[in-house]
Amino acid sequence: MVLKIFFPRCCNLADSGLLIGRWLPGHDAAVVLAVIHFPFIPGQVKKYLSKLQSQTQVDLTVLGSWSRPKEGQEGLASFLQELSTIFPQGRWLQISREKGEKGFRCQVTTRGGEGGQEEVEVEEEVEEGEEKEKNGEKDKVIFIHYDQRKVMLSQLHPAKGLNLNSPAKVSELRLVFQTVAQSQALFFIDKYDEGPLKLTHWQSEGREASILVELAKQAFVPLCRLLTWLLSWWNWLSSAWLLNVWPVRFVSSKLSTCIQISHRTEHLQTVSSTKKAEEHMEFMRKANIFVSFVVDVALGLLLISWLYRKNRIGQLADTLVPVADHVAKELQELLQWLMGAPAGLKMNRALDQVLGRFFLYHIHLWISYIHLMSPFIEMILWYVGLSACLGLTFALSILSDIVALLTFHIYCFYVYGARLYCLKIVGLSSLWRLFRGKKWNVLRQRVDSCSYDLDQLFIGTLLFTILLFLLPTTALYYLVFTLLRLLVVLFQGLIHLSVDFINSFPLFAMGLRICRPYRLAAGVKFRVLQEEPGKSLHLLMEVQRSISPSGWVCPRTP
Repeated sequence: MVLKIFFPRCCNLADSGLLIGRWLPGHDAAVVLAVIHFPFIPGQVKKYLSKLQSQTQVDLTVLGSWSRPKEGQEGLASFLQELSTIFPQGRWLQISREKGEKGFRCQVTTRGGEGGQEEVEVEEEVEEGEEKEKNGEKDKVIFIHYDQRKVMLSQLHPAKGLNLNSPAKVSELRLVFQTVAQSQALFFIDKYDEGPLKLTHWQSEGREASILVELAKQAFVPLCRLLTWLLSWWNWLSSAWLLNVWPVRFVSSKLSTCIQISHRTEHLQTVSSTKKAEEHMEFMRKANIFVSFVVDVALGLLLISWLYRKNRIGQLADTLVPVADHVAKELQELLQWLMGAPAGLKMNRALDQVLGRFFLYHIHLWISYIHLMSPFIEMILWYVGLSACLGLTFALSILSDIVALLTFHIYCFYVYGARLYCLKIVGLSSLWRLFRGKKWNVLRQRVDSCSYDLDQLFIGTLLFTILLFLLPTTALYYLVFTLLRLLVVLFQGLIHLSVDFINSFPLFAMGLRICRPYRLAAGVKFRVLQEEPGKSLHLLMEVQRSISPSGWVCPRTP
């Protein structure tokens, strides 16, 4: 049988004392969590462990003794060994490390059934050959060293919702991770505490925290409450009857700015919640949203500083009207080309002239509208630029709406062409069924046979011929305006893609992946540290980072 001891690397150089940890139920293994330094009072140790058990709901106990003797402590090892009578356990570990040695010496003793005598089971310092000759095959001890900080913060197997003392069969690694994670109260005592007990663990040199972070947490509590109140007031205002009228609701669903406001409101409600995140995934989601919001506002402030420096707002306003005139001029030249013989195609002259003049008149109206608004463009851009203080995504959303307004005539051209082309296609398909003696049954939603008289067939054939010869002219206008509309949609799509990238990119998870990859753990791997005949095998358990590209959701070990 093999006895596995999970030993924290932070305790390798700890002073002599008692090993605090837990025997894993259902497994021949133990997890060492801390070392209580000598000197100590056994009664205070028992009281401290009882308090920890009530706080953590983990069966913490004294596993044995740890001996790393210094000058003047030659008899300390035997004294610690005798403490097994004060802390009665089924097994008592005696782990020692001599000066200059890499490995540990381990001796495991058990309490016999008669007379309470102790019997030596394993003594790893005996040569392997002598061990087999004297006592036969004995148990082996494997030390598995682990980084307590990484195991504690990896959240590979969170302890929430699990009873560690349950008799149900649980995997060994899962119990190790959950024991360390749930024993957080054990790691609160550091060297700056003036209590009777001194411990060595991953935070014994001082708690891993920042004064600035703690002050920020305290300052954010009233800020989150104020933000929650403002968001509730905003939701009440948004649910007002006037804003839920069909035209207002329809227009707001088409504006990118209104959609971004609704997304940002949901994000702020998630971040401003004073309820602590209970699960690791919920914490990662809130942290990613908060970091994305901070980066978004920072980028917006940078944009404001660039826009309002050297009168760039005025330069943009002076450039906007000439650009709109140039686009209108290019559209007029395109329509003139379509009204002639585009690419040598023979078009229906009458329909071509009607459509061309119709669209030219719309362009004339659009140019008049632009020149009418030109005195106010600089003021509009000045106030629009201030929206960037809410974030770069707001500025990009407003830019998308401005592009939609400036290209509204192209959208109208596309709608007219698409509607006309659709009507002709529907008419041709209906007349084609009439030409074949068929009709569309509206009730049964199918094509049925039908007998037509001579007049119906003559008129249908005549209309089919007229629509068929007019189709190329309509299709050409529809194709040209569809391509123009497609260019506008592609440009707006790039803007929306940038907004979605800023809103949903997991910046916090990427930062953890670079700085603290163990916080996004995917599993563990083992590496041999020391393997010598007649001595304990020493392994190193390393936490592997997640291979997920976003780091948002991390798979867990089975």
